[in-house]
Amino acid sequence: MIVQPFVVSLGDPAGVGPEITAGAWQARASAELPPFVAVGDIESIRRVWDGPVVQVDSAEAAVPVFAEALPVWHLEDCGGVTPGVPTLEGAHCALHSLELGIGVARSGQAEGLITAPVCKDQLYKVGFTHAGQTEFIADRCGVSRTNAVMMLAGPGLRVVPITVHVPLREVPGLLTIDLVVARAQATARGMARSFGIEQPRLALAGFNPHAGENGAIGSEEIEILIPAVERLREEGFDISGPHSPDALFTPAARETYDAALCCYHDQALIPLKALYFDEGVNLTLGLPIVRTSPDHGTAFNIAGQGKASAGPMIAAIKMAEQIARTRATSSC
Repeated sequence: MIVQPFVVSLGDPAGVGPEITAGAWQARASAELPPFVAVGDIESIRRVWDGPVVQVDSAEAAVPVFAEALPVWHLEDCGGVTPGVPTLEGAHCALHSLELGIGVARSGQAEGLITAPVCKDQLYKVGFTHAGQTEFIADRCGVSRTNAVMMLAGPGLRVVPITVHVPLREVPGLLTIDLVVARAQATARGMARSFGIEQPRLALAGFNPHAGENGAIGSEEIEILIPAVERLREEGFDISGPHSPDALFTPAARETYDAALCCYHDQALIPLKALYFDEGVNLTLGLPIVRTSPDHGTAFNIAGQGKASAGPMIAAIKMAEQIARTRATSSC
């Protein structure tokens, strides 16, 4: 049962986060969205949207006003917001918004957290040391990076990158049997808890073209991926592979698994974004809180121009609600 509202951290105030959050509120009735409160600089929304906005000072205060206006928990003035022009003040606000959103979700004042995109380049300049929001949220929730799994999900595909934001040349050295096993275990647990799939079917993509062709064009399958699959099967997990990556995402293949484990970032995200760019959601499995995010960046090049689609934000809010409902009734 959904009791509390959701909290949306607005991300970088100069990016598209404010306008897609406002767009989601505009579609609240047609999209059947649950109540949510935006957290950040209220001026970042007023600069890009002339709809009704009301300032609140808690998540709870958002519920009675949500039907008539977008509730915004104003944290700080960024000193003037220009869409498309990131600043250090904006980075500070984005970080503080994320911190508050995590705290509100962890305290139970919100059903879950939806994070709008941030500019990591600016965040690094203000002391941010994590690879991304996923790792930061996991750290604040006291969850190890191995057990906090990034999943990208669309209507007909769920993918998990085993390695994430690292140079491609480093991936072979980072892939290990233990890492593959840990990611698969966390994915299976997360699928049960967040999607109600008690025994999910997992598929592992090969690292090399044609999954290495028995070692003819790469040894990672033989040395790492096959042993990992064998260990997981011994532990009772339903997992297949390693599969040839170029065939794993065909319509027929997608019918055979509930989630695909991929060796590196683009191997997972390219098919997801090609198929479901406006419906793809970034979510984190293994956390004590519900966390989702639109599967795109700040898009500074179109911020404030009325070009950004609210579709991904709407999808992220709807998936957060779905996961919260599943968790409320799950025994996992």
